[in-house]
Amino acid sequence: MEEELVVQFSPQAPNERSGFMPVRLVKEIWREITFGVGTWGAFRPLIAALLAIVPGLYLGQHFNRNHRKGFDWFLLQIPLALTVILWIGLWLWSIFDAWRDALAFDPNSKVDPSL
Repeated sequence: MEEELVVQFSPQAPNERSGFMPVRLVKEIWREITFGVGTWGAFRPLIAALLAIVPGLYLGQHFNRNHRKGFDWFLLQIPLALTVILWIGLWLWSIFDAWRDALAFDPNSKVDPSL
């Protein structure tokens, strides 16, 4: 028994969204950066470190979706602000930690995020 399959396509209306769409391009680049995939995903560690450079906000941890760590470090800086040296140490460690956690998103990376 042979069956005959028939495939029918409905006529498509002209696409109103043809051409260059800068918003779509920016959304796609942002998606690749935040998920750590594609060409733009290679910039994830650099962006995390640059965001972590902003003192006191720990944005690198939030960018890596470590919201708990970012919030905890934000609260920890309050008593450390009394001793500027320890606060600077925490700030420098957060930059390194954000960079290291962002590298862990790459499946080819040999970085152990549990260090």
